[in-house]
Amino acid sequence: MINFVAKFDTMITFEEALGTVALSAIETGTERISLFDANGRILAEDVFSDMDMPPFNKSAVDGYACRREDLDSELVVNEVIPAGRKPVMTISKGQCSKLMTGGMVPEGADIVIMIEDVKQTGENKIRFVAQHSSDNIAYKAEDISRGSLVLEKGIRIKPQDIAILASVGCAEPLVSKKPRVAVISTGDELVEPSQLPCDAQIRNSNAWQLLAQAENAGCEARYYGIAGDNEAVTFDKIQAASLQSDIILLTGGVSVGDFDFVPAIIEKSGFDIKFRTMAVQPGKPTIFATKGRQFLFGLPGNPVSAFVQFHLLGGMLIRRMTGSADDERILRIPMGVDYRRKKSSRKSFLPVKITTQATILPVEYHGSAHIHSFVHADGIISIEIGQTELLKGDLVDVRLL
Repeated sequence: MINFVAKFDTMITFEEALGTVALSAIETGTERISLFDANGRILAEDVFSDMDMPPFNKSAVDGYACRREDLDSELVVNEVIPAGRKPVMTISKGQCSKLMTGGMVPEGADIVIMIEDVKQTGENKIRFVAQHSSDNIAYKAEDISRGSLVLEKGIRIKPQDIAILASVGCAEPLVSKKPRVAVISTGDELVEPSQLPCDAQIRNSNAWQLLAQAENAGCEARYYGIAGDNEAVTFDKIQAASLQSDIILLTGGVSVGDFDFVPAIIEKSGFDIKFRTMAVQPGKPTIFATKGRQFLFGLPGNPVSAFVQFHLLGGMLIRRMTGSADDERILRIPMGVDYRRKKSSRKSFLPVKITTQATILPVEYHGSAHIHSFVHADGIISIEIGQTELLKGDLVDVRLL
């Protein structure tokens, strides 16, 4: 077995690791999909309007279209114009047309008076009885003009964006292909959530956590099961995952214990390890490796370490692969209390809660195995190498979860 401890004894900073991941990314390519499937996908092209919106002057209310200069006069009703029908008559002096919300305003009219501001004075005759009225007209192209940019490449498509795509006739938007993610767990101590652990066993929470994180990040995730502490099985699972995945996530077996053979298996599988230790807490023994257009993260077995480093490093990789213009969601918020630590040789990431007073409080956190602390967390803050305290009122960056 290769002596990986000697080969990779250099610890890099988190910033160096993040830069390495970002520079390694290769875009997934694009595909056209239906609007039904577009929610949450990354738009891969600029979208322009093929028409004016509104496409004509339309009524914003149920009412009567007339000339403002005739509001003091009795008006003759020419016709009734429902939404979706083009007016037949032009409005002249002393005339009006009844129309519904969304109906096309007839030529000659420059105002639509609301039904509740009108009194019937005779057959097909009305009079305006209010003191004043807005135009109540949505004018042609006041929202969007034909040929204008309506959605920019790189956005994550939201329901309101789908409304815009539909309104401009983009029925099959071009989007980035979803990265395909494979999740493999290692460790003889692991059993699946449906099993009751016995003796020294624990339930496998990492895999299900990472599958959910990958799905939330816009990936297609597939689980390849538990490999145990078995080199041959681990190798076979990596080989199988390589056939169908863009990103492989391995958890456990990446540190320097007697059974931590994963780094050697990663190289045997043809991957080039870019780094394997970072000056961070949690997540020091994190591996990042590449093979052609594929990527592999060897994440620590502790659930907080796996969660945090996939959120930070994996999130960066996925955004670059999909061409996402969405940056990591970060808010700058003052500390609500003092926080101190004894050791400062590594950059620390801590779970925090945002209070109703718009300050942040560290949540109770017992270390990298305490994933329950993240149930109550709104975000993560970091404390830099060499820094031992954050004081109440200090502004800190909160990476939202």
